[in-house]
This record gives sequence, C-alpha cells and structure tokens, in this order.
Amino acid sequence: MVSTRPPVIPILENGDHLSRDEFERRYAAMSQLKKAELIEGVVYVPAALRYRKHGKPHSDIMTWLGVYAALTPGLEAADNPTVRLDLDNEPQPDALLRIKTAYGGQSSISEDDYVEGAPELIVEIASSSAAYDLHEKKTVYRRNGVREYIIWQVIDQRLSWFQLEAGEYILLSPDAQGIIHSRLFPGLDLSVAALLAGDVATVLTVVQQGIASADHVAYGDWLQSQCG
Repeated sequence: MVSTRPPVIPILENGDHLSRDEFERRYAAMSQLKKAELIEGVVYVPAALRYRKHGKPHSDIMTWLGVYAALTPGLEAADNPTVRLDLDNEPQPDALLRIKTAYGGQSSISEDDYVEGAPELIVEIASSSAAYDLHEKKTVYRRNGVREYIIWQVIDQRLSWFQLEAGEYILLSPDAQGIIHSRLFPGLDLSVAALLAGDVATVLTVVQQGIASADHVAYGDWLQSQCG
C-alpha cells in the first residue's frame, strides 16, 4: 500500500550545508523560527536574543534609520528581512536601508516578497568582534556590493561603519564632534557616543539636523528626478 503522508521536511540545524532553495524550504516549514541565515552555503540559527545585547540596540538603530527613511523620498528601511544575495547567501540582516527600485536602487522586491540583490546599507547588531557579522558576513556583503555596512559590537562598545570603495570596505571615521556621516546618503549622520550611551534623543537630534541640510534637500530632489 502506497503511503499518502507528505514527506517530513528536516529542520534547520546550525552548520547544515544547503542550497538556497533547500534552505528556504526548511525555513518556511519552521513557522516558530524567527531568524535563520545561509552564509556561504552554511546555515546559522542564532540563539535567543537578549534585551541589552540585542533588543534595545536594535530598536535604537531602527528608530534612527526609520526617521531618515521617512523624510527622504525613494528610500525604505526594513527590520530583519531575508535578503537573497546569491545562490549561497541568504542573510537576514538586523536592519537595512534601500533605495526603491523605481528610484534607481540596486535591490528589488520579488513576487514572493523577498529582497533580491544587495541593499545599499545594512546594519548588524553583534555581540563582539568574534561574531560572524564581522568576518564571514562582512566578506559576503562586500562581494555582493552592499555599499555601506555598519556593525555595532555591543559588548565591546564599538561601532564600525564601512564604505565600499573599489571593491574593498574602507572604515569611516567620526568628525571632530564624534559624528559619522554617510558618504552615500547625505544627512544620514550618527553621533556614535550618543548611540553607545543609549541617548536616542541626541541621536535623533543629529540626524534631524542632517535631514535639514542643503545636501539632503538636494539629494531628495535628485532621487525624485530618478523616478520615471
């Protein structure tokens, strides 16, 4: 007698070596799983996330990016979306900022609602310098053309902001006031000391000043001119 029971789909396990299609099949079958990534063909399933080491920093980053995206035409910020970068890499970054496709962005949204291609900016919240965000994922993002990459190493109290130049990531330095300025997104300014101290009010004051600048106004006008 032939069995009519559907085949059992294996669960995702840390260290599994899978194709992207098989990764997506197993991930879709695990409705209780909130985060899993495929990096260089290897599955990573993170442990439960802590409040101070991840939840609160993540919220602060999303608030900062969300304000900038809301006040800049043609941009979108997203929290924890799965990104199809290539056949061996499907990360789920903590945050991203992308230029919409209609405005000349380098990523798109697929019919099944995934990000396809490299968003312009990705942010990861990492525990320390030992995290794979600073090593394997950084290499993957560079190779796939993520133009700016921010890693917040919470335990180490350090934030690194990289810009892609000639195929390599160059570390951006704060100015005399301790503010890092995006090279790609005019007005996307970040007071590093305020962010690390949990002073979100100052973080927002700084980015709002950037949004009010003439450079940001000109950038907004340029973005709108790209939308046909």
